[in-house]
Amino acid sequence: MKIAVVGTGYVGLVTGTCFAESGNHVVCVDIDAEKVKKMKAGKVPIYEPGLETLFERNIAQERLFFTTDLEEGIKDAKVIFLALPTPPGADGSADLQFVLDVSAKLGPLLKDYTVIVNKSTVPVGTADKVKSAISKNCNVDFDVVSNPEFLKEGYAIEDFMKPDRIVIGTRSERAREIMEKLYKPFVRQGNPILFMDERSSEMTKYAANAFLATKITFMNEIANLCDKVGANVDSVRRGIGTDVRIGKHFLYSGIGYGGSCFPKDVQAIVKTAHENNIKLEILESVIQINEKQKVIMIPMMKKFFGGSLKGKKIAIWGLAFKANTDDIREAPALYIIDELLKEGATVVAHDPEALHNVKKLLGDKIQYSELQYDTLDGADCLMIVTDWQSFRNPNFGKIAVKLKNKVIFDGRNLFEHEEMAEIGFTYFSVGRNKAYEFYKKQV
Repeated sequence: MKIAVVGTGYVGLVTGTCFAESGNHVVCVDIDAEKVKKMKAGKVPIYEPGLETLFERNIAQERLFFTTDLEEGIKDAKVIFLALPTPPGADGSADLQFVLDVSAKLGPLLKDYTVIVNKSTVPVGTADKVKSAISKNCNVDFDVVSNPEFLKEGYAIEDFMKPDRIVIGTRSERAREIMEKLYKPFVRQGNPILFMDERSSEMTKYAANAFLATKITFMNEIANLCDKVGANVDSVRRGIGTDVRIGKHFLYSGIGYGGSCFPKDVQAIVKTAHENNIKLEILESVIQINEKQKVIMIPMMKKFFGGSLKGKKIAIWGLAFKANTDDIREAPALYIIDELLKEGATVVAHDPEALHNVKKLLGDKIQYSELQYDTLDGADCLMIVTDWQSFRNPNFGKIAVKLKNKVIFDGRNLFEHEEMAEIGFTYFSVGRNKAYEFYKKQV
């Protein structure tokens, strides 16, 4: 099938590449000429495990193409995916400017029946707006379908190729048949394609992300309480996660969520509720709590250093909002760095993939190290912000030699207090500190 994907951000590029991998002829369209030039040369503009292999293979097999020309890109396409940015506005609402601008341009370019698919995360009612924008200058039949993505950064290829479910919002039987045919190769194991109306599909995406954000935030609140009463949040997590009604996923406590989806999607659904005179009190609390959680270790650090971080050199491992991505959107590391700089500290940071993105954003406000252990030279402490695999089993002897103080602030709970104490480190985590103090007294 001939497919066009408009927008080559994270969602668009993964979508286009994976559809090409299943045998389709895919043209990806983007207005960034330099980016398109690099992609034509076989260079992947984002870091996502497994993407580069599929990307190169499908270019070589002449199934995956790139252009800046919208008319050229959509020519003869049976399905056009809109994978355009929907950044949050100042009031938290999703900005549909890019989606609607492209929709308006599509109208006069359509020559035959086409399915237009909203792949971007968009507010309820966007399918109607897209249809209206296209209709103003269109003389052929078309349908607008909602098909939200449920890709986890770092696992996006696996999620796309082997989805838990596929959600498609359409009331058109013609569009349904085309979308079912397109996705059939990805659900051979029997996972469902869920058809529903467009508005329910749009709401499904927001509801899913809002619930997961709530689950994370709930566990972080429990972790904060554990630190007050002497409980161990890891034990609590295991205790509730084995309950099938709750499930074990998204229960790991830490320094809050970030990324391109959860923050803006929770804000957007809250904004939609306000526009409809509904107050989503749980989700409003989720937003507030998560903002505080990102910097919850700063007071611990200040207390350890006698109330002030002025003049202290802080080594940070991890800048991406999560492991296996170079995405720093709403990353807790950025909030932590900002607070540390306000406190008068110096920051030197390392991340396996996101270093270049932070350099673009922060410039010379902090120092950077391509090598993990070089960040530690003369640093007063180490703070772990992202749970990269390379941070999980480090050389503690090397860390001890390089740091001024054998102290680690771990925002991702990678290590155990007992083990860290045995090797002579002062160790702080989230939701387990007071439990260890009680343990020591009992022993």
